[in-house]
Amino acid sequence: MAKLLKKTCTFDLNLTKVGVLSSIIQDYVMKNLNDTKSKFIERTYLIMKNTEEIQKRKTFAIISHPDAGKTTLTEKLLLFGGAIQTAGAVKNNKIKKTATSDFMEIEKQRGISVATSVMAFQYNEKQINILDTPGHKDFAEDTYRTLTAVDSVILIIDCANGVEAQTKRLMEVCRMRKTPVIIFINKMDREGRDAFDLLDELEDILKIKVRPLSWPIGIGGTFQGVYNIFRKELNLFAANKTKISEEVISIENLDSEELDEVIGNKPAETLREELELIEGVYDEFDRDTYLAGDIAPVFFGSAINNFGVKELLEAFLEISPAPRGRETNEGFIQPENNDFSGFIFKIHANLDPKHRDRIAFLRIVSGKFERNTFYNHVRLDKKLKFSNPTSFMAQDKSIIDEAFPGDVIGLYDTGSFKIGDTLTEGNTFSFKGIPSFSPEIFMELENKDPMKSKQLEKGIQQLTDEGVAQLFIQQPGNRKIVGTVGQLQFEVISYRLEHEYGAKCAFVPKRYYKACWMTTDNQAQLEQFIRAKSIYIAKDKDDNYVFLAETPFLLQMAQSDYPAIKFHFTSDFKVGQEV
Repeated sequence: MAKLLKKTCTFDLNLTKVGVLSSIIQDYVMKNLNDTKSKFIERTYLIMKNTEEIQKRKTFAIISHPDAGKTTLTEKLLLFGGAIQTAGAVKNNKIKKTATSDFMEIEKQRGISVATSVMAFQYNEKQINILDTPGHKDFAEDTYRTLTAVDSVILIIDCANGVEAQTKRLMEVCRMRKTPVIIFINKMDREGRDAFDLLDELEDILKIKVRPLSWPIGIGGTFQGVYNIFRKELNLFAANKTKISEEVISIENLDSEELDEVIGNKPAETLREELELIEGVYDEFDRDTYLAGDIAPVFFGSAINNFGVKELLEAFLEISPAPRGRETNEGFIQPENNDFSGFIFKIHANLDPKHRDRIAFLRIVSGKFERNTFYNHVRLDKKLKFSNPTSFMAQDKSIIDEAFPGDVIGLYDTGSFKIGDTLTEGNTFSFKGIPSFSPEIFMELENKDPMKSKQLEKGIQQLTDEGVAQLFIQQPGNRKIVGTVGQLQFEVISYRLEHEYGAKCAFVPKRYYKACWMTTDNQAQLEQFIRAKSIYIAKDKDDNYVFLAETPFLLQMAQSDYPAIKFHFTSDFKVGQEV
């Protein structure tokens, strides 16, 4: 009996333990369920907020042939956005007015853009990020890399000159990346080509279908404004080169007699006939086709006089894409992904010469960037924190606390970044498609002041890290070969080395045809090639072997003699073009 009682008491005690244990489990489950709900709600909120911020943003580049009016259009967009009050004014430069987006001293002296400028402003509840690129062909590589950081492009055409060589090359890059393009035909207040002839030329030379969304009323001395086909209304602006005019006349019905009264009987009749022809010749505008990069909407105007700029801006905000994702070595990253990621597409040393700073330009691809948060530098496998991330208005910077997909921000850099580097919230993937192109001109760097060797070494490393040129090291002797796509780049490098680093140099021409990166599965053949061609072998900034071919014939011979080696015109081997 005693044994049975003892067993019963033990059993009751065990039941009690089980009961206590089950309540603990229940409390634990409920607590974690509540935590899970809380995290789910928090994560859902973050996704919704990120999505909302993404939809607000428009990030694009303005590209053109030199003197087509690229910087002028940029400033007029800033005027409409209220970001500046007058065009052509730069702070602390009261003697000579220069373009807002041209901030380097050499740009002010020459009157050209030689570096990509980043400008952000708000318009109609949208965050607009403009990247104003160099137009001069000698700085084309900076423009090509900038195109990797934008979601769409506005291409400017001079109505008198039409499609030029640089325009064609820029469009090839856009087509290669399937970047949506809007075309703005500028300077309609000057004598130029017939509008229909220009449209035909765009299709023939740029190999893309076009669709006018605005139409000019006259040209040169008879130019009166533009008809907005996209919104079915006529807007006439009083010419004003520095400020936005408030005088706007809207006529929705083209058959209205008011049209004849405003622009005259003959211009009105011509406009009606030309618009009827447009509707008969060109397909209806389809946004999906534009977003796929298969058709380019066309606008006409005069940026310097504010004609057609508002039509362009408002249509752009309506049809252009929100921030898009990017390809990585581990798959496609969507902007809605909650984990932060981004890549460096540009580096600029001495943005403010007084402070000798170095800024890395980061395009945010996914998630939210936050100030004073540690992020993973994938190439270095290192955690970095940024206390002073900045947004830009040309050279003017302001510190930000957060940024979202589509934004371009500046990170103060002590030498950790190279173009193409990836930052993530912890993942180890890398973004693809930010190549270096083969230079066209090669020169050996010579030091003219041995006492400034360290300054020269630092300067040429930092400037080539920016992508203004490429640096190839040849052995023996650690000889430095600088390659660019244009002669003017060497002037810029020499000027900046002297004025920013205190180092003087000379450039000695080298007779090379192409710099070719090499890949192969046959390591023995590569080693044999390097031994045989040692005087033509160099290494790039990433320690990759590069073959400096003297002539097309010698390059063909190398291909023939070493068939296992592939030669590339670009450092991005996976999308690179074989020779």
